Amino acid sequence: MAKTGRDKNTKNKAKHSKLMAQKKNKKKAEAALRKERLKAIVKKANESSK
Repeated sequence: MAKTGRDKNTKNKAKHSKLMAQKKNKKKAEAALRKERLKAIVKKANESSK
């Protein structure tokens, strides 16, 4: 016998997907920021050594 009413789990799945996407985007942004900072440090070091 099928359940009546709301579909099971759809709300939780949507919420979980949203949170996981947020987490992935945050990690990606932090990695990009770290990479930019490193580039700036390397550039400054190269300029000062010349």
